[in-house]
Amino acid sequence: MLRPMSTPLPLLCAAVIGDRAVRCVVLGATGYGGAELLRHLLRHPRAQVTRTVAKDNVGKRVGDVHLNLAGASELVIEDVPATEAAADADVAFLGLPHTVSAQIGAQLLDAGKVVIDLSGDWRLRDAGAYERYYGVSHPFPARLGTWAYGMPELFREQIRTSRGVASPGCFATTITLALAPLARAGLLTGRVQVTAMTGSSGSGANASPGTHHPLRAQALRTYKVLNHQHTPEIVQALQDVGAHDLALEFVPVSAPLVRGILATSYVDVPESVTAAQLAAIYRETYAKEPFVRVVTGRSPEVNAVAGTMYVEIATHLAKVSRDGRRTVVVVSALDNLVKGGAGQAMQSFNLLLGLPETTGLDDRGLWP
Repeated sequence: MLRPMSTPLPLLCAAVIGDRAVRCVVLGATGYGGAELLRHLLRHPRAQVTRTVAKDNVGKRVGDVHLNLAGASELVIEDVPATEAAADADVAFLGLPHTVSAQIGAQLLDAGKVVIDLSGDWRLRDAGAYERYYGVSHPFPARLGTWAYGMPELFREQIRTSRGVASPGCFATTITLALAPLARAGLLTGRVQVTAMTGSSGSGANASPGTHHPLRAQALRTYKVLNHQHTPEIVQALQDVGAHDLALEFVPVSAPLVRGILATSYVDVPESVTAAQLAAIYRETYAKEPFVRVVTGRSPEVNAVAGTMYVEIATHLAKVSRDGRRTVVVVSALDNLVKGGAGQAMQSFNLLLGLPETTGLDDRGLWP
């Protein structure tokens, strides 16, 4: 479980801010995560973005880099040290690459800032798992586990009092929220298989052979089979809410779309579990969660959640059993950049301020 930080912080609103605007800096402001952070921060009723920092597009206005933000801000992209950029800020949002955020996040926490990190550098508690899945040793292994895992539906209270929030990965959010009700009900154990398809924006703003549109637009392909870096954080989070002896087999699929994830999870449960019991477990788990929709009569769709904070989840129970168990199929969908990324970071930001979690986040998206 989460180890508390040595100097826990009360709600940010009461401890630091009062009634004034919350000063925020965005580091990594030119990536897709940075773009989504700015889209939400610039219209948030309590936020004031003070500086935007990146290594590219230096000197350009935010609206000249992210065209949807044209006219929304006169902020200019700067390339300055993180501690300098955050000197007058209350909260630092890190939209930086994995392995880069570790050093910067530690520096900013030591400087007394509240930090919300979108990378994978502070999500895991096991330094060995970090090295295996990210390919490098963590520079601060003793500090792993001191950051709150920023999934409000499961870890709301830890987020409220943390100075460091590690916002979850997009696959991790899609799959963990799909399976958490089973974990809490004591039904998630043993082998679990998941296939999840994702849009190209999850790979970042810089084109690569796997994300370049002419190569991807008509293609489906697997990648990082059984070795995706979100695997250990999914297992960790699910074990924290009741799963045991979990063996996750996860296959990600590159899909010909820009935004969205559709995950299909397969879990064996006791033969005695009924469809009515299954429906009740999910309905009761998420009845008060503003961004989770448990759908019936149709399948979750990426189009229904693209551009929004909403997660759609549906369950199916096999009629045929074998060896005393039946298979549950859980389908889940979300927008990888919003609920699977920057929007979820903003949800944690609202928690830190003592605001309703939906503040600035209740867009319904477009249809079609």
